[in-house]
Amino acid sequence: MPRRVVSGSSAPITTPSTAPRRWLLFVHQLPASPSNLRVQTWRRLQQLGALAVKQTVYALPDTPETREDFEWLKTEVMSAGGDASVFAAHSLDAFSDDALVEEFRRARQEAYGTLAREIERMLARVSAKRRPRGARGPAVPRLVEAFRGRLAALERIDFFGSAGGDRVASLVAQLEGRLRPSRQTPGLATTSNATDLTSYRRRSWVTRPRPGVDRMGSAWLIRRFIDAEARFAFAVDRESLPAADAIPFDMFGVDFSHRGEDCTFETLCNVFGITDPAVARIAQIVHDLDLKDGRFGAPDAGTVGILIEGLQLTTAEDDLLLERGITLFESLHRAFARSVRASGPRPLAKASARGIAAVRRRPAARTRGR
Repeated sequence: MPRRVVSGSSAPITTPSTAPRRWLLFVHQLPASPSNLRVQTWRRLQQLGALAVKQTVYALPDTPETREDFEWLKTEVMSAGGDASVFAAHSLDAFSDDALVEEFRRARQEAYGTLAREIERMLARVSAKRRPRGARGPAVPRLVEAFRGRLAALERIDFFGSAGGDRVASLVAQLEGRLRPSRQTPGLATTSNATDLTSYRRRSWVTRPRPGVDRMGSAWLIRRFIDAEARFAFAVDRESLPAADAIPFDMFGVDFSHRGEDCTFETLCNVFGITDPAVARIAQIVHDLDLKDGRFGAPDAGTVGILIEGLQLTTAEDDLLLERGITLFESLHRAFARSVRASGPRPLAKASARGIAAVRRRPAARTRGR
């Protein structure tokens, strides 16, 4: 058993009946073998964003997600022959709280800085007209998505709004523009050229039966950004519209359909000037699935395609299928939007060497095992 540095039992985590606690503590002891278990556990704690407060004690803010993360890690450690406990700390003093918050922010700030320097080096190579290795064709979006994925991973563990994330997001956008200078990012049409929405409200929108990715995504886009009270219907072609004032989309020979190399989703983004960054990411997925040209190499396209195929296989009614597709795209948008940084600079983390040293010297305050 590990030497206990906090008081309390190691009962499984449950939802607290009192006010939410701020900190979770993970206390563990690892066996001598396998020899790589120590490195694996340390890497996993880094991925979770945990902060070491003592040699074998790590802290995270107390949220449902972090509780689940620590419980999974506890299971992994114990299955490998080690021992681990998860505790909820409920009365850390204000000085310790401040020091821990600043240390969390400093750690994320340093990670953002490291990533920013990598992207800057790549930008310098592109600016010097030395194309980075593998930056041709589909490898171009994969390069950008790799940086974007690392940024999203950092943002998921940036619990206290550290400085540096906005700069990294800006550098990623610059890199994408340099690597693909002639291609406008989908969904980022300028609002000055956007179509007036007034005549497109409370309308009936008609598309072809058995909606797939482009029709589902376009219907969600319409209801989310263009016509919140949109009604949807189906027709086999533009000659079969159910009403004279119905607006057809994703049909041959209509305004809101494929244009040039764009799918219908991208056409709607450009016509209506939709500038939402999360929508731009969804547009890449829809394009790759619908046109199958691999232009953007969207890493989530395969998963989204499988989900849509499942909806089609389990839903016979077209109207219900479309509504379920709309729900799917709303879920995607909310998930992607979480990784978009709020505008405005983040404050720099304070120098925390003295504060965190004080935290590590002190025994943990009163806690109760969970």
